[in-house]
Amino acid sequence: MPVPGLDPVAAQRWLTRPRDQSPWLHEEVARRMIDRLQWFRDPPSSWLHWEPVLGGLQTHRSLVERLPAARCHVEAHDMPQALAATKESSRRTWNPLQWGRGHGPSAAGADTQVAMLWANMALHQVARPQPLLRQWHRQIQTDGFLMFSCLGPDSLRELRAVYARVGWPEPTHAFTDMHDWGDMLVHNGFAEPVMDMERISLSYSGAPSLLNELRSLGRNLNVARFGALRGRAWRQELERAIDQGLPRSEDGRLLLTFEVIYGHAFKAAPRPQRGDSQSVSMDEMRAMLRGRRT
Repeated sequence: MPVPGLDPVAAQRWLTRPRDQSPWLHEEVARRMIDRLQWFRDPPSSWLHWEPVLGGLQTHRSLVERLPAARCHVEAHDMPQALAATKESSRRTWNPLQWGRGHGPSAAGADTQVAMLWANMALHQVARPQPLLRQWHRQIQTDGFLMFSCLGPDSLRELRAVYARVGWPEPTHAFTDMHDWGDMLVHNGFAEPVMDMERISLSYSGAPSLLNELRSLGRNLNVARFGALRGRAWRQELERAIDQGLPRSEDGRLLLTFEVIYGHAFKAAPRPQRGDSQSVSMDEMRAMLRGRRT
């Protein structure tokens, strides 16, 4: 089932848009995700970076350095571009863990399974997230885990208020709540989901810099958005509405909120279905009983 109000055609067009650099906010969110790796006792032996250019190329390099012995894979709509962007520089190293690693990740295949799947700032722009969650579940090994982040419903609340005040349609589609993400993870086979969120407030010198930032993060994927190109006069009206309507910091800079959701969940061993039975010999039963008594 698609996300309500999200145009799937526009979402696909945005995700497949060629890009050669990662948004600054995505890199910052990914840096905070990396800090959460300390919660896991054992580092993953392999990992898959989902859409690395969108998720953060600086982050990719940080993860490669943090997990030097882990086999790396990437998955992206534009695989040649993603592989080229994540290729490691050919430099001499005296770290034995790096010997024989090659100089870049491998392209993930349909049968690739990894200990960790890393997906930064992607889910909120996917029109049909549940099939994607099922795919991620298939590509994670038993006892492996998923780490992801996305925008939450409080994102751009100040900009939404400006649009409502002027009488325009929403500037973006509605983002999914973290509790709903947790329910979807369980529904698609994941275990022990842990959800967390924080609000990041960014400040801007004016409407032009704010709009340029937003264009690097995504597009308006709302089905009710204006269906044609806007003119220069509307752009000026939009900038005027933002300058007049958004709250400001003490030093006069425009403020805009981003709610960031973080989540991780495990792929547990499959449970036997109800009605399944096991045969145990009498000798094995006696041995188990003796073991309990001792």
